[in-house]
Amino acid sequence: MPRESKRARLARMHDEYAVLCGLFPAPKCALDFSTPLQLLIATVLSAQTTDKRVNTVTPELFSRYPDAAALAAANPEDVEDIIHPLGFYRSKTKHLLGLAAALDERFGGRVPRTMPELTSLPGVGRKTANVVLGNAFGVPGFPVDTHVMRVTGRLRWRTDWRDAHPDPVAVEREITACFPPEEWTDLSHRLILFGRAVCHARKPDCAACPLAGSCPSRLV
Repeated sequence: MPRESKRARLARMHDEYAVLCGLFPAPKCALDFSTPLQLLIATVLSAQTTDKRVNTVTPELFSRYPDAAALAAANPEDVEDIIHPLGFYRSKTKHLLGLAAALDERFGGRVPRTMPELTSLPGVGRKTANVVLGNAFGVPGFPVDTHVMRVTGRLRWRTDWRDAHPDPVAVEREITACFPPEEWTDLSHRLILFGRAVCHARKPDCAACPLAGSCPSRLV
């Protein structure tokens, strides 16, 4: 198979993304939230579980603790009882209370709007910060989760596709360089939705894939 030039790869990426736009015309965050704080909390809780499961516990959590000060002052055992179904509930409770305390003490209970400030908070990494920036504040953000890693690797949108453990920051930098900032949030959503619906982790559904005609990794 001839080596694909950088220009050809970029053109293919945009053609394939156009297909994903048609497949998922109105993508949105799968976590239920009404405020930036709620989204931040839900995103922290989503580690090692599904967004759907997180949405089953957050209504009670948000009702009991409507702001950062209330959550920071919460009895840890009460929080553990609420989020118990998510697993890792003790460590997640510790993270939430530490995060809430930092927000209350350093930012007056408000969720900051910049990457450096968000990632200065305990338990908040770049992926979580990008979720909040893009979905709560409309600031361009490209969260790189396992679906984004898998899909961009199989489609060979990134040069390190052979790497079994790619650097998420490097992936974010390389992919966002190929698309305008206003597309970054929806681009991440569409890649995640495509990964969930078609390009499954264990066995991609290549027979039903609308990108099978151009995908370098398609099963034949």
